[in-house]
Amino acid sequence: MAAGGSSDIESGSMSRFVSELFGNPVNLVLLGICSFLVYKIFSGRRNSGPPAPKEPELAPLKKQDFTIEQLREYDGKAKEGRILIAVNNKVFDVTRGKRFYGPGGPYGLFAGRDASRALATFSLGEEALRDEYDDLSDLNSMQMESVREWEMQFTEKYDYIGKLLKPGELPTEYSDTEDEQHEEKKDKKEKKND
Repeated sequence: MAAGGSSDIESGSMSRFVSELFGNPVNLVLLGICSFLVYKIFSGRRNSGPPAPKEPELAPLKKQDFTIEQLREYDGKAKEGRILIAVNNKVFDVTRGKRFYGPGGPYGLFAGRDASRALATFSLGEEALRDEYDDLSDLNSMQMESVREWEMQFTEKYDYIGKLLKPGELPTEYSDTEDEQHEEKKDKKEKKND
């Protein structure tokens, strides 16, 4: 009788546990959430294959100045995939940030363009991008301060390539020593970040 009694107690406990678990709506919701999370954990492990191979970095672009038309060629859609963006008349190589600035990225419409007005006005629409040189003279002081802040952020994060030329302005002739100094500065910045 002792063996049978213990079996009855175990089945009674199990019966109460199951009725408590499935009889209470809060418990059902929690059980569903737990089941979903366990599923996501295990399905994520199965689907995650080897990491995608890192794309080779492009050789640094020689320092040079750009017209609006020349800048448009660097929208990330060419074979090389290089992306340049102008901010406050300075051109930056943002290729390493292509998941943001490349085709299909959240800021992809800035690629190959002067993004100054869009950044100053916090606009992600085409209306903030101009197809001709934009002197930004109609922006207020707060907007110009915003452009300068964006310029500083781009300067810290991306490589400065040259300036955006005004119509009729001649490009600067950059020497090879400036490119070498730029590379040394970049190497020091990378070592500092490591």
